[in-house]
Amino acid sequence: MWDFRVGEALGLMFKTLPFIWLRLAVYFGITLAYLLVTGMGAGIGWAIGGMGDDGFRASSVFWGGFAGFGIVGAVMYFLREYILYIVKAGHIAVLVELIDKRPMPEGRNQITHATAVVKERFGQASVLFAIDQLIKGAVRAITGLFRGLFGLLPIPGVQQAMRLFEAFLRVAVGFIDEVILAYAIRTRSDNAWEASREALILYGQNYKTMLKNAAWLVVFIYGLSFLVFLVMLGPAAFVAYLVPGGWSATGVIIALLLAWSVKSALLEPFAVTCMMQAFFKAIEGQEPDPEWEAKLERMSRKFRDLKSKGLTAKQATPVVQEPEGAV
Repeated sequence: MWDFRVGEALGLMFKTLPFIWLRLAVYFGITLAYLLVTGMGAGIGWAIGGMGDDGFRASSVFWGGFAGFGIVGAVMYFLREYILYIVKAGHIAVLVELIDKRPMPEGRNQITHATAVVKERFGQASVLFAIDQLIKGAVRAITGLFRGLFGLLPIPGVQQAMRLFEAFLRVAVGFIDEVILAYAIRTRSDNAWEASREALILYGQNYKTMLKNAAWLVVFIYGLSFLVFLVMLGPAAFVAYLVPGGWSATGVIIALLLAWSVKSALLEPFAVTCMMQAFFKAIEGQEPDPEWEAKLERMSRKFRDLKSKGLTAKQATPVVQEPEGAV
C-alpha cells in the first residue's frame, strides 16, 4: 500500500517536541495575528460606518476587516523565507538525524543544533528559499509526466478528472519539496544546489513510488484537516459573534484559519516525515541516472537553473592544496 511506517513516524514526531511546540507557537501566532488585526480593522470600519446608514456600516466593517487581513497577509509574505529557514528546514534537520539514528551533539538543544546545521548547509535564508522555489518548479515538471499520460486516455469525462488530478498534484508537491531539502541535509554536502539536483534526479527515478505515497498522505492529512475544521466551527462562531458587525462568513474563515494552523503545525511535519521514510527507502543503493538527468534538463528550466547554480557554487569553492612534502 505505502512505504512509510506510521508508528515510527509518530515516534519521531514525539522525539522532536521542541520543534512541535515551536511550530504550534508560530502557526497559532499567525492565526492569532490574523484574528486580532482583522478584528481591529472591522472595529475601525464599524466606527467609521456610524457616520452613515446600515448599508454603509456593513460595507465599512467588511472593508476594514479585509484591510486588516491583507496587512497580515503582506507581512507573512515577507516572513515566508524565515519560516522556511528556521521552522521547516530546522525541523527537517533534526528528523534526518533521528531517522539515521545519530545522537544530538552534547550541550546543544534541538533548535540550536538545527539552526547551525541549516546555516552550514544553506547559508542565508534567501539561498534556501531560492533552492526551494527551483525544487518546486522541477518537481512540477516531473508530475507533468502523469498529467500528459492521463490526458491521452480516451475516457469520457477525462478533462474533469484531470482538474481533480492536477489539484492533487499541487498538494502532493508540497510534501515532496521538503524531502528534497532533507536529502541535501542528509548528504552533508557543502553544495546545497548540487545535492538538491541529485535528489531531484533520484526523485524522478522513483516518481511513481513517491506519488503513490503522497496520494495516501494527501487523503489522510486533508481528511483530518476537514475534521479539525468541523470541530473548530463551534468556537469560531462564538469568536465571530464578538466581532463588531460580524458577517456570516466570519465563523467559517476563523475555522479555516484554525484548521490551517493544526495542519501546518502537526499534520504537515508528520506527512513530511512519512515521505522522508519512503524516499530514503526508495533510493537506497541507487545512483543518479544520467538518462533522467537529461530528461529533466529537457523538461524543466528550473532544473537547468539549479544545475547551473550548483556548477557556479562548485567553481567558487576554494580548493585546499596540501603543503609540499605532505604524504
